[in-house]
Amino acid sequence: MITTTDTPVAPNLGGSGHTLSILVNNEPGVLMRICQVFSRRAFNIDSLVVSQGRNPRFSRMTIGITGDPSGLEQIIKQVSKLIDVIHCSEHTIDYAVTKEMILIKILCSTEDRSAALQICEHFNGKTVDLTPTSMVVMITGDTPKLDAAVTMFTQYEIIETVRTGKVVMARGEKPT
Repeated sequence: MITTTDTPVAPNLGGSGHTLSILVNNEPGVLMRICQVFSRRAFNIDSLVVSQGRNPRFSRMTIGITGDPSGLEQIIKQVSKLIDVIHCSEHTIDYAVTKEMILIKILCSTEDRSAALQICEHFNGKTVDLTPTSMVVMITGDTPKLDAAVTMFTQYEIIETVRTGKVVMARGEKPT
């Protein structure tokens, strides 16, 4: 799922942000049942990515959530008990690679273009669209990197941003 915003807003993850990886049967209604568990426990879904796995019978959900950390273990247990859920686990930065992508569209005159391209290059970004008056930049990385890029581009008029949710993969040989 992709989130859209007209103004740059950093996600409010604070100290209570968590990233869950859930392997599920690729069936209708699974996402709805999982979302109900979060809602009942007063957890907010900040980001959500769902994609088919290597085996088309399964999908991987990566869900960024915020809420009371004391309820996290209970949520993981409840989600794991749902029909069509194969596995649910939390991933921390120490044991997983977590990345996001953002597209930033800015108004940029030809005189300001060099400076905007330097910002893009600094964040290892790529221009994916360029017109005489605007540009679209794509940047990938962790949440703080994308937040910093948006902050740097605020010196231009940001027309819009589109940001993916987190994707996560366990480090080393251990499966996600």
